[in-house]
Amino acid sequence: MSAKTEEILQSLKSLSLLEAAELVKQIEEAFGVSAAPSAGVMMAAPTAAAGAEDKPAEEQTEFAVHLESFEASAKIKVLKAVREVTGLGLAEAKALVEKAPTVIKEGLPKEAAEELKKKIEDAGGKVTLK
Repeated sequence: MSAKTEEILQSLKSLSLLEAAELVKQIEEAFGVSAAPSAGVMMAAPTAAAGAEDKPAEEQTEFAVHLESFEASAKIKVLKAVREVTGLGLAEAKALVEKAPTVIKEGLPKEAAEELKKKIEDAGGKVTLK
């Protein structure tokens, strides 16, 4: 690199994010350019999507069970249900339940995921499958 470009690079490294954003706007205005992605990049995405339409949609075979929330009065029941299905200790299960929304279990077949969902919902939790 030349001394001039090295000096510019060092100056750019010292800019705050706000200053860098202002610099980008000034460069766009001064040179009549845009920092936005070019249209050529945008055109590639629809082509890929069109190819995907030709294939039949694959059925989902693995599901993740997400605890979205739970009734405050049912916290202990939900905690017990989570412990039962995950095999976690009391402290780990409590931490998992309290950080809802969170994943309880992943990679389950549909039947097992539905069963787990029913157990937790029966205990007072709100569960989704993804």
